Amino acid sequence: MADETRRRIIYLLRAKEMTVSQLAADLGVTTQAVYHQIKKLLGVGLVEVAREERVDHFIETYYRATAEVFEFQHGESGSKELEKHFREAFDGLSKVGLVISPEDEVVKKVAELHGTFDRLGLPSDLEEKISELDDVDFFTKSKMHELAQMALMTDRQFEQMVNSWKAMRKIMTGVLPNKSEKSK
Repeated sequence: MADETRRRIIYLLRAKEMTVSQLAADLGVTTQAVYHQIKKLLGVGLVEVAREERVDHFIETYYRATAEVFEFQHGESGSKELEKHFREAFDGLSKVGLVISPEDEVVKKVAELHGTFDRLGLPSDLEEKISELDDVDFFTKSKMHELAQMALMTDRQFEQMVNSWKAMRKIMTGVLPNKSEKSK
């Protein structure tokens, strides 16, 4: 999953079944590039053939992700990837008028604090039961996960989470441009 195209394919296929040509159009890459990545994802069981349809003289193959939620353990390289995503998120905020240009140490700390939230996971059997519900959409499953996580965490874990959120908020308010610009 280190490849950005593979991650984006999985993201799209979690939402709906798609063909290689549909994926290529959404991703802005060639069908050959998508097919190459689909073969790799099929090989490791992250993607499966959902169905095949005849269109004129062609057979269109639709793919889907094998799960709506995947959990990856990244180790040290994962923290760098998370920092990259937070850097991109900070940069993206400028597109909506909130220009924040934090130092690298701030981005690193935000990623580290976010990791605290991720470590407060659910028991794997409960996560699996939620993910297997066919009559519930992805966003509802996500909220079910959050509610179950909140209900099952210990008081100490809850305190850790609250302290991490407070620390992240303090960092975020500290890197905001002056408050009058924020209210525009």
